[in-house]
Amino acid sequence: MQDAILIRYADLSLKGKNKKRFVDLANQRIKEKISDTRVTYAHRHDRLYLNLNGAESSAIIPILKTVPGLLSFSIITSVDKDLKNIQEAALNRAKTIPLNKTIKVDTKRADKTYPLTSLEVSQAVANYIFKHHEGLTADMHHPDEMLNIEIRKDRAFVYVGKIQGLEGFPVGSMGKGIALLSGGIDSPVAAYLAIKKGVDVELMHFESSPLTSIEAAQKAVDLAKKLAVYHKHNRIVLHMMPFGKLHETIMTYVPKPYHITIMRRMMVRVAERFANLDHTPIIINGESIGQVASQTLESMKVTDKVVDLPIIRPLAMLEKREIIAIAKAIDTYKISIKPFEDCCTLYVPSQVATNPRDFYANRYEYLFDYDTLLDDMIQAKKTLEISTDDTLDLTMEGLSVQEALKKVMP
Repeated sequence: MQDAILIRYADLSLKGKNKKRFVDLANQRIKEKISDTRVTYAHRHDRLYLNLNGAESSAIIPILKTVPGLLSFSIITSVDKDLKNIQEAALNRAKTIPLNKTIKVDTKRADKTYPLTSLEVSQAVANYIFKHHEGLTADMHHPDEMLNIEIRKDRAFVYVGKIQGLEGFPVGSMGKGIALLSGGIDSPVAAYLAIKKGVDVELMHFESSPLTSIEAAQKAVDLAKKLAVYHKHNRIVLHMMPFGKLHETIMTYVPKPYHITIMRRMMVRVAERFANLDHTPIIINGESIGQVASQTLESMKVTDKVVDLPIIRPLAMLEKREIIAIAKAIDTYKISIKPFEDCCTLYVPSQVATNPRDFYANRYEYLFDYDTLLDDMIQAKKTLEISTDDTLDLTMEGLSVQEALKKVMP
């Protein structure tokens, strides 16, 4: 007997002639994350088998749960096709099912030369289980658990149940995107959903020191670390953009109700200029329709007018409770609610333009030379590669954000 893990791909079967590229990329992402050299891989018939060779499945399954593009996986026992061996393997798997549950044995016989039919194998295995293991009963229509047997040309596989994967597409299969990352709840969730859909995400955080604290910048680093879990190689790029001078300029020249509108327009302008440098086709943000006063359809329209790249809003139709549930599931929520405000929340005026007009936004922007400020920001940016085991700490006593970033840059 040998334990292995059977992996099923998500919607990759719908990709037609491109299917092989998606499958190969999904396999590559799995191998990038599994460092145990004992694990070997076999790809057969739209499935991937991980032969554990002594590695613990309890260490591998949590890794597979972070790989987009996988529908589900099962821990299987691989045996030769002798019926007695199949029965023993099935009994061992049945013992992992809680007592007083109902089961159904289901056999798929890919090897049509096997001397027993699928139904005969199922009946022989079920009888063996019920004879040697009390506490389980049969239910052919609505069982609590399925005990599955697959008979293939070389081996037989026995497994119980399926573990849900992330689904989606392997990272990088859908191209690149710049995700605007604040320190709040929403934007990390938006970045995660883009990663899950196969987008190779680079993060962009606008830090407004000295208006905002260095702890706010540290939140961005900590959030990036959580998102790196789902990205390729367990790493993700974070661009730290010095927004403080432009932030102060907006507060000086722009009427308070338009602060947020102009600020967002400047952010997407920076993101687009940066994205165009390496042909990144989309910008991603965490806006949700109507969630706050500034996230109205008119506000989004006025923001989108200043860029040619599409702005993708994965959270647009989600309720706040749904966003919070995802944030908790990906372990970003506790970081996001730390009381260190970023530039989008620190100076929110008492009155926000919920129905802004492009005409007024353009008039206010003509009051200052934002092009030079945007170019200076891009020149002064600091780019970090954040990994899941990163220990980067910007909160060094007495240092500004930019000084701390210079100190930690390689």
